[in-house]
Amino acid sequence: MDIIKKTKDILVTPKTAWQTIAEENQNHLQILTNYLIPLALIPALATFIGYGIIGHTILGVHIGSVGLGLRQAILSFFTSLGGVYLSAWVIYLLSPKFELSSDFSRSFQLVAYSYTPIFVAGILLIVPSMSIIATLAGLYGLFLLYLGITPILQTPDDKKNTFYVVSLLSIIVVSILISSILSVLIIKPYSFI
Repeated sequence: MDIIKKTKDILVTPKTAWQTIAEENQNHLQILTNYLIPLALIPALATFIGYGIIGHTILGVHIGSVGLGLRQAILSFFTSLGGVYLSAWVIYLLSPKFELSSDFSRSFQLVAYSYTPIFVAGILLIVPSMSIIATLAGLYGLFLLYLGITPILQTPDDKKNTFYVVSLLSIIVVSILISSILSVLIIKPYSFI
């Protein structure tokens, strides 16, 4: 299945798409190179254009430079990849506690495809003031995560909701930690530019 069809299917017909994805036998590196990196480039490139070329105005002050755009794009790209990997590790480590099959590639598959809406909506970052709309697309990603838990991890119905809530809380904590660490490492040292 090509990336465009897979992206469309996971967004438009997620239940069917999850069944198809569950039948695939890809390891996490194949998913990373064939799906995740191309999609993670969408918000990264849009961020570069938005902050580096177009810029935006806050309280009458125009903010934007190629350096800022590049830093924001790097932050976006590595936060996305790091978030998927760490979230997948959290789900992988939680799986045995819920008596689920413990396979990192399956956990990675679940998380990577659940991030699809936020990557696609990342095109809106060309206009930095629309970043809130792109972030709201992540809510649909949470719904996708919920739908994918059963076909990908073979989660029994009686454990699905609890596993979802624990996974969701873990992913939120991981995302906040990654964003905080990367913003300190990438943005702060160059704040004088």
